[in-house]
Amino acid sequence: MNTAGEAVIRVKDLVKNYGGRRILDGISLDIYEGETLVVMGGSGCGKSTFLRHLIGSLRPDSGEVWMFGKNIAEASEEAMEGIRKKFGMLFQSGALFDSMTVGENVALPLREHAKLDESIVRIIVKMKLELVGLRGFENLMPSQLSGGMKKRVGLARAIVMDPKIVFYDEPTAGLDPVMTGVVDKLTMDLTKKLQITSVVVTHDMNSVFRIADRIVMLHQGRIVEIGTPAQIRNSKNPLIQQFITGEAEGPISFVQTSDNYLDHLTTETA
Repeated sequence: MNTAGEAVIRVKDLVKNYGGRRILDGISLDIYEGETLVVMGGSGCGKSTFLRHLIGSLRPDSGEVWMFGKNIAEASEEAMEGIRKKFGMLFQSGALFDSMTVGENVALPLREHAKLDESIVRIIVKMKLELVGLRGFENLMPSQLSGGMKKRVGLARAIVMDPKIVFYDEPTAGLDPVMTGVVDKLTMDLTKKLQITSVVVTHDMNSVFRIADRIVMLHQGRIVEIGTPAQIRNSKNPLIQQFITGEAEGPISFVQTSDNYLDHLTTETA
């Protein structure tokens, strides 16, 4: 991966507020072609909201998100339809449709967006399932799969349209260490084999250092630091070191509110 190459996503001064609370506070970031960028941070830091802006499911209060040369923060729904065909998404749960077979789940984007003969669709589905090690499972239902297998089927569906970018939302959540390693290896292999850009949102530190070309640490809606795995691991920033080591004591507090507790109590009871 060469970060001197083309930026396929450019985020400029991204701001998002919910209920008077600032979730994203002026984020600016370039994501480069062919890299695996990991976005990490504690619960409530804004990483999931950031991801939703990248895929166009949320519009910012201010700022810009450019993908393939278009500002998706201002794109029409028709324009977004064209952009969405160029990226895939692996959801945290796999997000498979329970009433559809494995093959039908993987084929769904092709049947919705591509005018292909069914024989071609079936061949493509087999090819993508082969890439995730599940060829031959086409006729099984999601209820017959383990959690790790569901993630792999979700990944096959995410790449079925040959996307240029794949977004991953907590891809190893709920998996055992072996299956986490399998999903991490698939992420790395597919990024290399298919020459795609991968954007991974996770707080699994083993995965972070295993798959990332670059790491972005978010805290309270801001970028704390960006760097290679080695740079992040050796960072002197106490926020980053606390997150890496999982220490309970440090600058990252489990208390999310910033107002005075006693003032809040008296205001509510007044």
